Amino acid sequence: MRTVLSWVAVLLAAFVLVQVTGFGKNLDLDSLADSAGAIIRDAAEDAASLDDTEPGSGDGGSGDDGSVDVKEVTRQLDGLTVKGKAPQTGYDRDDFDHWTDPDGNGCDARNDMLARDLSDEKVDDDGCTVLSGTYDVEPYTGEKDRAFERGSDDLAVSLDAEHVVALQNAWISGAHDWNDNRREKFANDPANLLMVDPGENRTKGAANAAEWLPPNKAFRCEYVATQIEVKAAYELAITQPEKDAMNRVLESC
Repeated sequence: MRTVLSWVAVLLAAFVLVQVTGFGKNLDLDSLADSAGAIIRDAAEDAASLDDTEPGSGDGGSGDDGSVDVKEVTRQLDGLTVKGKAPQTGYDRDDFDHWTDPDGNGCDARNDMLARDLSDEKVDDDGCTVLSGTYDVEPYTGEKDRAFERGSDDLAVSLDAEHVVALQNAWISGAHDWNDNRREKFANDPANLLMVDPGENRTKGAANAAEWLPPNKAFRCEYVATQIEVKAAYELAITQPEKDAMNRVLESC
């Protein structure tokens, strides 16, 4: 669009110069004027088509980092089953065998996630256990350069391992009918795992998108898209308020 407008400016300037100075008196001024008019009309049509473009319909489509294909994610959202929450009766976190080694690389899913998300990470002699590193941007708060150091018996208080679709939310959305193998796969799926701020992780709990969204608004498109993609992959249901909230976020992407 800017290129078209630049050519309009150049052509009009040339037209004015010819008229004022008489330079190029053998030129067909009517033809030159017609050309200028055509370019202006084309520019106007281009501008109108840009104004009609739906939010997020360009490459990527995200309002923050361009990583969300809004049309595709919306299609997946429309394909999810909408129903009320199932009872929480029988839910036990231990029924989701988490921090196993689903990809068979010898390292558990949590350490794989740390190695994926941290920079300048230091790994123990076992080749798996991540001892320290730096999180360039913590996604829920947007805080930059969050340091991570492993505690004596678990992850440090600086970061939590988070299921983007919480295990309990998965349970009431359909996972209560799964077998043990499917629950284990879900609990260790890297597509559903993030390192996040502990306080925000606890505030979220098992909430869905209608009940909680990351304070970092720049991450909300990716957050909601991840929830939709995970729920689509595992055929989990959503509630109507949850779908409405997801649509509102996608409309802003």
